[in-house]
Amino acid sequence: MFKLLVTRAVGVSNSRNHNAFTSFCYSSRCVHSLPFATVEAEEISGSRPAEVFNLVQGKWVGSSNWTTVVDPLNGDSFIKVAEVDETGIQPFVKSLSSCPKHGVHNPFKAPERYLMFGEISAKAAHMLSLPKVSDFFTRLIQRVSPKSYQQAFGEVYVTQKFLENFCGDQVRFLARSFGVPGNHLGQQSHGFRWPYGPVAIITPFNFPLEIPLLQLMGALYMGNKPVLKVDSKVSIVMEQMLHLLHTCGLPAEDVDFINSDGKIMNKLLLEGNPRMTLFTGSSRVAEKLAVDLKGRVKLEDAGFDWKILGPDVHQEDYIAWVCDQDAYACSGQKCSAQSLLFMHENWSKTPLLSKLKDLAERRKLADLTVGPVLTVTTDSMLEHTNKLLEIPGSKLLFGGQPLENHSIPPIYGAIKPTAVYVPLEEIMNDKNFELVTKEIFGPFQVITDYKDSQLSVVLDAVERMHNHLTAAVVSNDPLFLQEVIGKSVNGTTYAGLRARTTGAPQNHWFGPAGDARGAGIGTPEAIKLVWSCHREIIYDFGPVPKNWDIPPST
Repeated sequence: MFKLLVTRAVGVSNSRNHNAFTSFCYSSRCVHSLPFATVEAEEISGSRPAEVFNLVQGKWVGSSNWTTVVDPLNGDSFIKVAEVDETGIQPFVKSLSSCPKHGVHNPFKAPERYLMFGEISAKAAHMLSLPKVSDFFTRLIQRVSPKSYQQAFGEVYVTQKFLENFCGDQVRFLARSFGVPGNHLGQQSHGFRWPYGPVAIITPFNFPLEIPLLQLMGALYMGNKPVLKVDSKVSIVMEQMLHLLHTCGLPAEDVDFINSDGKIMNKLLLEGNPRMTLFTGSSRVAEKLAVDLKGRVKLEDAGFDWKILGPDVHQEDYIAWVCDQDAYACSGQKCSAQSLLFMHENWSKTPLLSKLKDLAERRKLADLTVGPVLTVTTDSMLEHTNKLLEIPGSKLLFGGQPLENHSIPPIYGAIKPTAVYVPLEEIMNDKNFELVTKEIFGPFQVITDYKDSQLSVVLDAVERMHNHLTAAVVSNDPLFLQEVIGKSVNGTTYAGLRARTTGAPQNHWFGPAGDARGAGIGTPEAIKLVWSCHREIIYDFGPVPKNWDIPPST
């Protein structure tokens, strides 16, 4: 197993006594195997806690307010985070305010920076392709957001492939313009992708590297100056990634990185007045930000995601495995996780449910194929389960019990992968619909079945849902697919025998639909939509026609 030999030699006094925004010297650290890393993932512990700093105006700084992050697996205080308080936001406000609305670069200003970011992406992609580096980030992700090695590595892999996609000239291709002939000689209109200037990025805990990195680079590619806030429980991952990016040539002053609670970040947004804020997280916070920031937001919020198994039954083992992965990988802590499974009655006659049960029961804490739930407690998940079981005709298919023999602290959740059956007619009952379609961000799903004559009811259920992120239509029947796709709206919909709800790579759009504020991630279309706006330049050089006279007033 790879061991990173690194020590953190911070050029300041004891972190508990730091003055607000005390700088530390990066060059004073003793590093060996990896030139950028300031921690060793496997040695972070209660006795050797890691420290996470802020980055503002090109300098790494501490804070007078150090908070501790609890190890999700044993309850130790294993990371100290320099969280900015109300008195410390002014440097971040000043930094945002220093960026003009026309951005750090645009097609008419510092275009060489498009090439610079192509080079940075190439170097960073190469770094992440190195086994030592990918293993470092994979294990660091596992420490703060426990998931299996393969799931954590998948996040690093997608990030590396994304960076590969934007090497060389690909960044400037994002700013490609177009021209249209005018009405007379010397007139042409040209459309350009224009940056917003100062922007903000707020991302959640469940993908500590992939979500913030992809959105951050998109913002930078288009010429913006971002301030990045990642959930403090996992922000150490992006702190280390920023060190890697700096090693690859990213100017230190191009990105600000802040650790704070939600209240302080909200204050920073109101005072710093970014021209656009990207938020990935809960619907409740998303709606508050939309109001507070007067609509200057792009949102990728909660996902209560559905899967419909069509009438054609094929490959039972494969379909069962995909359903298990969609519902329970990362302990269900994906915004794309399968929350509600509609089975055609033909599937009800197969051993699918028993296969699902067997697959769920082989998941174990030892290899983190099931693990801590960081935002929902055990009691809350079991309470929700019991409420569903009060619905007439409902039944527990499997799970519904706490994990056993573990040291996961009670502030987090720990339950066995769970599925509850609820009859379709009861789901559609107005008294039950909100309860059944409540997102539980953990290893939990609702399963129901339907007859041929009830497909319209299923589509009514899909229409009534509030979130439209991912969906899967599992069928190779083209008429069935046409019917379901034509009467649904989810922004990332997988269709066909191998359809899934999770596992979005870097090669296609991922984001919700049906909401003008919806954000995408990963593709050129997503980057242009989220991180730039349209600007039209109309050239009109003349000449003025010969013998032109001043016309009458109009």
